[in-house]
Amino acid sequence: MKKRNELLQLRVNPILCDGFGHCAELAPDLVILDEWGYPIFPDSPFSPGEKERIRSAHLAIRGCPRQALVLERLSVDTK
Repeated sequence: MKKRNELLQLRVNPILCDGFGHCAELAPDLVILDEWGYPIFPDSPFSPGEKERIRSAHLAIRGCPRQALVLERLSVDTK
């Protein structure tokens, strides 16, 4: 029987993002910047139980001047 797990993932809307880099300053545990200053999320997705990562994600979302970030909920089937 399959079980559903919920994960969270920080995502960027590339159309809105201007590459200011505030997200990497506010959430260095979640975001690195490419050579042009645009965010990359190397360790996503993560568990809803990781409170520090959720806190960091919310700081980055609130600190984005272009409102280009969103925290998505993902449902993943496991065995």
